[in-house]
Amino acid sequence: MYEVATRKERLSVISSILTGNPNHIYSLSYFSELFGSAKSTLSEDIAIIRDSLKKHGKGELEVIMGAGGGVKYIPIISKEERKELADELIKKMNDPSRILPGGFIYTSDIVYNPVYVEKFAKILWSNFSKVQPDFIITAEAKGILLGAQVARLYDVPLVVARRENKVTEGSVVTINYVSGSSKRIQTMSLSKRAVSEGQKTLIIDDFIAGGGTVRAIFEMMKEFSITVYGCGCIFSTKHPERKRIENYKSLFLINEIDEDKQKINIVPNYI
Repeated sequence: MYEVATRKERLSVISSILTGNPNHIYSLSYFSELFGSAKSTLSEDIAIIRDSLKKHGKGELEVIMGAGGGVKYIPIISKEERKELADELIKKMNDPSRILPGGFIYTSDIVYNPVYVEKFAKILWSNFSKVQPDFIITAEAKGILLGAQVARLYDVPLVVARRENKVTEGSVVTINYVSGSSKRIQTMSLSKRAVSEGQKTLIIDDFIAGGGTVRAIFEMMKEFSITVYGCGCIFSTKHPERKRIENYKSLFLINEIDEDKQKINIVPNYI
């Protein structure tokens, strides 16, 4: 417990706690015990922080009334940040040197970059902010970092569907599915302890081509009677136009990857 703090100290610490834990509700009693300050004083502090965040486009504070109420931070990425991200990523991604044999494209430096992923997560969260999942689910491995960031913004756990069954997962449900891009039969497993019947979820992945992997997760959720709100990803391809899933949102659309002409055409899909 802190000794009675100055306003500057309170503003700094409260801001750090709230912005570091998006959508987590903190009661005024929590801060009162932390600082040894009256709730009326803390209400004034929160009003100052709320106005400052809103003024500079760094998010919002929502005050929840009632016995179980408190205050929580709602992350927002400004239009300016969205455009800057789009301009920077399009320049990087349209570089022909990213083309790999077989018409694939190198994205690891993007999907594993924490700075980019944090911004991707905020945009995807804003697209699905009206829903409240009990957990976020993704398939290993490239979707894990993005999935973890989205889960953090929702203040819920991340669940990972594995390509291979691991003994540390305990009892699992396993399904076979056809990959939308390679058309090969693959296996996906999920620990029975990871989810509960009747829950709700949101699927997050790094890339959608045919939609086979996401469809497999959707079918697996049916095995647990879990509602799927939709799917969010960083990249999706224009072709095939008919995916094996619906209600998905991608941040960037890959219109063309021409290995012979060494040409890539990717456009933002969220501005």
